[in-house]
Amino acid sequence: MSTLQWRKSSFSSGDGPNCVELAADPTGTPHLRESDDPEAVIATTPTALRAFLRAAKAGKFDRLTQ
Repeated sequence: MSTLQWRKSSFSSGDGPNCVELAADPTGTPHLRESDDPEAVIATTPTALRAFLRAAKAGKFDRLTQ
């Protein structure tokens, strides 16, 4: 996984440990990780990632952080 080009969320603040990072491998499979535990990587499908991002943008997970 170290060869992946990780990108941080635009909502992440600086270089702190509270960042979600995304990368795609050569086959196009998306990978997600949290910057405070970079060895824990989740691989998903583009379709599932799009559904997750749509739900997050729509606020479907907002109550989990309250």
